[in-house]
Amino acid sequence: MKIAAIIPTYNRADMVVEALRSVLAQTRPADEIIVVDDGSRDETKNRLSPFLPKIRYLHQETRGVSAARNLGIKQSHAEWLAFLDSDDLWMPEKLGQQVNYLQRFPRYRICYTDEEWRKNQKWINQKRKHRKFSGPVYEKCLPLCMISPSSVMIHRSVFEQVGMFDEKLPACEDYDLWLRICSRYPVLYVDRRLIVKRAGEWWQLSGQHSLDKYRIIALDKILRAGQLDEEKSRQTLFALQEKCRIYRIGCQRHGRHKDVQWVERVLWQYGMIEKKQNEN
Repeated sequence: MKIAAIIPTYNRADMVVEALRSVLAQTRPADEIIVVDDGSRDETKNRLSPFLPKIRYLHQETRGVSAARNLGIKQSHAEWLAFLDSDDLWMPEKLGQQVNYLQRFPRYRICYTDEEWRKNQKWINQKRKHRKFSGPVYEKCLPLCMISPSSVMIHRSVFEQVGMFDEKLPACEDYDLWLRICSRYPVLYVDRRLIVKRAGEWWQLSGQHSLDKYRIIALDKILRAGQLDEEKSRQTLFALQEKCRIYRIGCQRHGRHKDVQWVERVLWQYGMIEKKQNEN
């Protein structure tokens, strides 16, 4: 079982070094380590140079985290792919535990773990809605992004089947991918906190966008693909209607009229509201 560790990064010179050290400290080492620099303008390249040739350093013009992860996938050779965001960390036994589980349950093609959350060096409790499961979890992925990219190991064949990260989405690209994967594959869950998700004062993608908008786009996208069975379609339509309802209320409250019109068009396309008379 060969594993490639893929670390996308952008302007996080100090943090990406810490993330990389957590990969190098694995009790079961990765067979490839690829850092994809998404056009950083800080000292990232210089800070990573001492780790050559233990790692492969790839640089691209700034195109976003999805493009960075996809480049890592394309340039890797291993059959299993593991991702680590540059502001997260792996516990030393992370890969080893996942390998053990996958050897015990070889039918699975995606494996993820529990996670520890820290904000400004303080531990944060997870809520009940963040509980994780093994098996067919598509319905449980609909309300929120249940799987952290930093926790997964995915067999290369899965990407060949469902496609890679959607580079057109500026946010919720992971939510979109998990919908596509979990609509077809069961997942294996390791009930141990084997990654550290860190949050703080630094720039984070999740804080720059309205996540519900891009979740609505992802739900609409998978419905349009026409590959869901009747039950999954019903579940997805229910989730879409609820997210549209919440997003519409928020847009109305803040006077974002174009966004209100956009979400109403989405609802109309699925017969959830009547089209307004003054609309073409």
